[in-house]
Amino acid sequence: MKFFYSIILVFLLFIANDLFPLSSDNIIIKPANAKSTVTTIVSGTSRTYYPLSNKNSSLITLKGPGILKIITRARFITEKSNSISYKVGYKIDGGKKHTVDFNNVHRSDNAIYKNDSLGVPGEEGEIILKLGGGEHNIKIWLEFDNPKVASRYIFTPKEEKKISWVTLNPLTPNEPVNLITDEEEVKYFRFSESLPMKLKITGPTKLRVLTRIENHYQMKGRIDYRLQVKEDKKVKHTYQLSSVRSETTVYKGDGSKIPGKAKEIIIDVPKGTHNYQIVPLDKDKNTVLGRVLFPKKDIKLEAHK
Repeated sequence: MKFFYSIILVFLLFIANDLFPLSSDNIIIKPANAKSTVTTIVSGTSRTYYPLSNKNSSLITLKGPGILKIITRARFITEKSNSISYKVGYKIDGGKKHTVDFNNVHRSDNAIYKNDSLGVPGEEGEIILKLGGGEHNIKIWLEFDNPKVASRYIFTPKEEKKISWVTLNPLTPNEPVNLITDEEEVKYFRFSESLPMKLKITGPTKLRVLTRIENHYQMKGRIDYRLQVKEDKKVKHTYQLSSVRSETTVYKGDGSKIPGKAKEIIIDVPKGTHNYQIVPLDKDKNTVLGRVLFPKKDIKLEAHK
């Protein structure tokens, strides 16, 4: 009888695993501008890849911290090629250009295309990117037209370290704007292309920048906007952000507008005293609200600058 119940228990566990598969921390990311896919069957499992281009970068948007794994596969079109090579370029948040060489890549032993007219997939190539906190934009492209290459993207989030933050007010003359969020009053500052947000701080430290696009009350849907960060007059980062109307935050005493949901970026400040400018790049967009914080433990750096 005990043996019979054991068999039933094992059977139920199999059903549970089939209906409710074990959760995974990995998140499959689709490029924001993806227009086509390449279905590749790897060891019997169907995987979706996205073609890379020499002319148009694939755009990955996500929030860190975490690790982004970029898996690439080149396409063997002719039987004459025993191996092929290719080069992939990428930029993180509009920063420095990086390139990765994949040389002497052979045909895969465990992968085929769902559409066999495409040829034969090559062996996997990997690029591992460690990303800090905040919103990130990663652009990936092929350095040359051939061979054809497609990629898939797997993001593994990491738990953020708890930090006690304090407010850093911008240099005048940005207009203060009071918002009510979760029944708490919070001060933001209004800035625009003609009146960027200017900051001065001593590092090494971090800046946590929260921005909200300003919407008319009737506006619906998603609004895309771009921000450029300059460090000592040189461009450090460029961010492409996307926001919707906030469901928890309103203006104090102004019912004609509604703020967008806050988007967070993190700026690493090197040693020494530095001047920053945060500039919206879209002339056709509304003004932006910003709030800047830095770690409480670094107040001593500000006191001694």
